[in-house]
Amino acid sequence: MKQYLENLIEKDKEFQEIIKPLITNEIVLQMKNFRQHYETSCFEHCYVVAFYCYIICKKYNLDYKSATRAAMLHDLFLYDWRKRQEGRKGLHAFTHGRTACENACKLFDLNEKEKDMIIKHMWPVTIELPKSLEGFVLTFVDKYCATSETFEVLKSRLFMKKAFRYAYVFLSLIIIRF
Repeated sequence: MKQYLENLIEKDKEFQEIIKPLITNEIVLQMKNFRQHYETSCFEHCYVVAFYCYIICKKYNLDYKSATRAAMLHDLFLYDWRKRQEGRKGLHAFTHGRTACENACKLFDLNEKEKDMIIKHMWPVTIELPKSLEGFVLTFVDKYCATSETFEVLKSRLFMKKAFRYAYVFLSLIIIRF
C-alpha cells in the first residue's frame, strides 16, 4: 500500500472505529494469507476498497458505515482462487460473492444492504444488479482497485524489462570499446 494512502487511512478516526471490529477478527485476518491480485493480499485489497467506499459514500451522504463494512468483507472467501477447490461448484468470479457473504454472516451481524453489496459486488460478471447506490460504489471501487493493483505490477515488470534491455546495450557498448 502506498505510504500516502496509509497515512490518510491512519488519520481517519471514524473509519478506524467502523472497521476495527472487522480487522481485529481472527478469521478476517486470515485474508492476509491469500493473494488477490499479484502481490496484494485479500486483506489489503479489501482494506483499501473499504477506505475508498467510506470516503465516496460519506461525501455523497450515503450509508458509508454499511459500505465500509461490506467492502472490508466482500472477498472473505479464504481460499486460493487460482487452485481448484474440492467441492466448489462454478467459477470463482461467479461464486465468491456468495461464499464471502456466508462467511461474513457467520462472524458478524450484517444488515440486508451489506449482504446484497457483498453478494453482488462482481456485477456485471454476475447478472444481478446491486440494489443500492452503495452497492454500485463498492462494485466500481473494487474494479478500480483491482485494475490499479494489476497495473502497478505490470508496469514494474515492463520497467524491469526496459532497464535490463538498456543495461545490456550499455554493457555491449563498453565491451565493444575495449
